[in-house]
Amino acid sequence: MPTKQAETTWTGGKDGQGDFETESGEVSGTFKFPTRFEDEPGTNPEELIGAAHSGCFSMQLTAFLEAEGYTPDNLHTVADVHLERADGGGFEISRIDLTLEADIPDIDEETFQGLAQRAKEGCPVSKALAGPEVTLNASLVR
Repeated sequence: MPTKQAETTWTGGKDGQGDFETESGEVSGTFKFPTRFEDEPGTNPEELIGAAHSGCFSMQLTAFLEAEGYTPDNLHTVADVHLERADGGGFEISRIDLTLEADIPDIDEETFQGLAQRAKEGCPVSKALAGPEVTLNASLVR
């Protein structure tokens, strides 16, 4: 399997900024302390983790569904990444809440919930982020 890469160059102190880019060039941008800890518009590492996690989960669930003979019409996954002050100082990602709305023809609720839980536990990003609690609220919409 290939190794994927992203890089950041930080310039300046806390009033500086970090410019990041993925190896493919498909994702790039700038983040600063105010975009992370205040309401200044722009991205931050937690938002990027959320994008990676929601994408990974959706892909893993699709693979599990297709292995069972189901093809989703639509999977909409939101990842809420909670950044909080840690005991003893600093910050930590304390929890990630995945919320899924899925339109999957001909699937029953029990099968859907089981495959969604397997995907939450089995996606590589969930495994990489095993430190914070990852919750899942999955609903089947038709």
